[in-house]
Amino acid sequence: MRIIIVGAGIGGLTTALRLHHQGIDCEIYEQGDLVRELGVGINALPHAVKELTELGLLERLDEVAIRTHELVYLHRLGPEIMRRPCGLAAGFTWPQFSVHRGRLQGVLLRAVRERLGEDAVHTSRRLTGFEQDADGVEARFAEGEPVRADALVAADGIHSAVRATLFPGEGAPRWNGVMMWRGAVDWPRYGDGHQMVIAGGTAAKLVLYPIAEGKTPQTRLTNWAIGVLSGRPGDPPPQRQDWSRRVDPSGLAELAARFGIPVTDHAAMIAATADVFEFPMCDRDPLPYWTKGRVTLLGDAAHPMYPMGSNGAGQAILDATSLSIHLTQHEDPADALLAYQDERLPVTSEVVRRNRVGGPENVIDEVERRAPDGFSRIEDVMDPAEMEAIVAGYAKVTGASREQVNR
Repeated sequence: MRIIIVGAGIGGLTTALRLHHQGIDCEIYEQGDLVRELGVGINALPHAVKELTELGLLERLDEVAIRTHELVYLHRLGPEIMRRPCGLAAGFTWPQFSVHRGRLQGVLLRAVRERLGEDAVHTSRRLTGFEQDADGVEARFAEGEPVRADALVAADGIHSAVRATLFPGEGAPRWNGVMMWRGAVDWPRYGDGHQMVIAGGTAAKLVLYPIAEGKTPQTRLTNWAIGVLSGRPGDPPPQRQDWSRRVDPSGLAELAARFGIPVTDHAAMIAATADVFEFPMCDRDPLPYWTKGRVTLLGDAAHPMYPMGSNGAGQAILDATSLSIHLTQHEDPADALLAYQDERLPVTSEVVRRNRVGGPENVIDEVERRAPDGFSRIEDVMDPAEMEAIVAGYAKVTGASREQVNR
């Protein structure tokens, strides 16, 4: 069996490693002329780290990432809402990692080239179409000759060419009205150097977490993000969603001033950041199917979701595991792709829907609605048991609860 993978992002690269792990031949076709280490911070929860560990990547992750020990929710003005342990500190068998998206992609790319060969990733190969028959599928590219294989897996992101072919009337991604600005900068450690902080609510949110060791023992490469509700949900996105769109950071001082958190000088952190990226927070409606014959979707091509709950990359990694297992269990690749779809589509569709109403961050959204000017005792605003139910319920839906991951 031979598989074509379209896209060399986290989903596509993990799929290649997982297929190789299962003894299935595959090659990746990427439209860019290089696989660049772009973006800023993301989190890999234990359910995703479990799969990457099975691929022998745990030590490499430790070299480029930070093991996150704790998540703290704060009110926009500083009072603490909730504090939860993460990863090993929460009793998981596997850690949680905060990592630069590009560095994680680099770890995966180097592993693909080591294990599958230097020629396993083909760049400057923009997919223009495909045709399939009872025996296989042929992919056509703007550059180079067509390629034939037993199946095609589209891991080509939120602007997937394959998804557009399967659903030509879908249109642009759906914007929820939130614009996001993100960056990463070498910054003095706060807390124990392993803490993620999320402050604010529906109208404006601030996220901070370290993603790598710093230039000195006293610093960390620290990721920050500000999201502000600036449009109406469902409006057309003001621009194409692009992880690498840079903007001038000078206009962010007013947004940073909305927050009064005690852990670090976030306004100075933002002002010190050289490269700031802007993009609208977009997703797409869940699809009725991903698979057509010998062609299927994976990762953001299948289920782009709002970046809440640390599940975008994680769900793509889980897709890769599911797909590879089904391809070993079914003689007919078309049957395997359907079985993969039937397992993963309902789960990821529910995550998309949960993220639209805030995901686990619905806790701080609700606190801000009830106490926009702050509080003295969180118990007077929201029952801790109610908060725990929101967070734990989301984890269970996404397959990220301790009981699901450790079994």
